[in-house]
Amino acid sequence: MNEQELQQLISSVVKQMLVKETPTDTVPVEVSALHVHLTQADVEALFGAGHTLTHKRNLSQPGQFLAEERVSVVTGKNTFHNVAVLGPVRDHTQVELSLTDARALGLKPPIRQSGDTKGCPTVCLLAGSQMIRAEEAVMIAQNHIHMTPADARRYGVSDGQVIKVEMGTQRPVTFDDVVVRVRDDFALAMHIDLDEANACAFQNGESGRVVR
Repeated sequence: MNEQELQQLISSVVKQMLVKETPTDTVPVEVSALHVHLTQADVEALFGAGHTLTHKRNLSQPGQFLAEERVSVVTGKNTFHNVAVLGPVRDHTQVELSLTDARALGLKPPIRQSGDTKGCPTVCLLAGSQMIRAEEAVMIAQNHIHMTPADARRYGVSDGQVIKVEMGTQRPVTFDDVVVRVRDDFALAMHIDLDEANACAFQNGESGRVVR
């Protein structure tokens, strides 16, 4: 390889690196509907001793899946039947719903990041003839973006940062206070609930734009 060819090779590699590191702004968006996460103890209390969640299909986040099992969410005001259960099991049972769902159930849950359930309302979960009380379980999930560390570098953001996202939808809406969540095992996606999706007339496959 002569000097000219070497310079061309170096130039090509540098251009590729610059392209990879150039900040981007478009992020894929997914809708997260009403669902439940269960502890292993609650899985067994609802479905029988030794029972494990049955994988139905993978979700977009690595290792996460929709289970075959379903539950009913029960309050003194209303009951939601056939509610999706997501796996794998967690350390604390959690019910994620929209504000519209909460009002229908007669609940006033806070808007929280997933896992932050302290002080959240308690609700009953039913499967067949088995019922449990899910203590401090019900929340409205804060809209957020899952990213890998490489994604975060490309977008110029960091874990825990709060940003704005403009929805490129039929009814444009800008969501404030969108939390960036960065982890090696995440896949790039912004998650909104059904109320948020309806507010901006979201259609599957549409995206948002990160506002810096």
